[in-house]
Amino acid sequence: MGSWNAGDYLKFGTERTQPAVDLAGRIGLLSPASVLDVGCGPGNSTQVLQARFPEAEIIGIDSSEEMLQAARENLPGLEFLRCDVSCELSALNRRFDVVFSNACIQWVPDHPALLKNLMGLLNPGGVLAVQTPMNYEEPIHQIIGRTAQSERWREKIKEPRIFYNLRQEEYFDLLSELSSRFDLWQTTYFHRMQSHEAILDWYRSTGLRPYLEALQGEDRTEFEKEIFQQVKAAYPIQKNGEIIFRFPRFFFMAFKE
Repeated sequence: MGSWNAGDYLKFGTERTQPAVDLAGRIGLLSPASVLDVGCGPGNSTQVLQARFPEAEIIGIDSSEEMLQAARENLPGLEFLRCDVSCELSALNRRFDVVFSNACIQWVPDHPALLKNLMGLLNPGGVLAVQTPMNYEEPIHQIIGRTAQSERWREKIKEPRIFYNLRQEEYFDLLSELSSRFDLWQTTYFHRMQSHEAILDWYRSTGLRPYLEALQGEDRTEFEKEIFQQVKAAYPIQKNGEIIFRFPRFFFMAFKE
């Protein structure tokens, strides 16, 4: 997946963190002793968990050393470990009362195995809480996919980003096999963007990143320019000069019995 840039990711830190705030607020456990933040990134979600559960021992894990370094600088009192959730969870060698993941699993393959492994990290009575973006029908997502597969670019972007999310009905079935107590819901956030460039800036650090990494120099510039022109056409400017950037996110929680 290439390298991550914590500074770019946090340019929209408030907007990116709000789903973590909302998800953590739905966790009903009164005083969990241990919390694992899966895909902690630069620590913004971990900080939410620290505020929500101030007495808990909290550990953040991520596969990106750049993100982990930022998390350690931002939250020096917490423990952050490098761990690939697709294959290294057993190395943690412990159980948690809360396993939390905000905007991470869309990068991880084999969700049936992943959810089983995440549930396996829970103590009895513990809760798995997950948020993953599901914005496939939004203009920005359609624009990037359509452009990358166009005649001009498909030979240069031979390995476009893979989206590992399943259909919502599939998550329902998976969770029903793992627990009798689970909830699923979706929220569409209406982010207030100051310009079309801001929308592109948001995506440079996440969904657009794998495509840009496949290109060099003039190609990268031209690809971005082509995306930008379509973004301008797809997102109208409101009366106050701002732009509505809709972002649907899917949530689920499951309890360990």
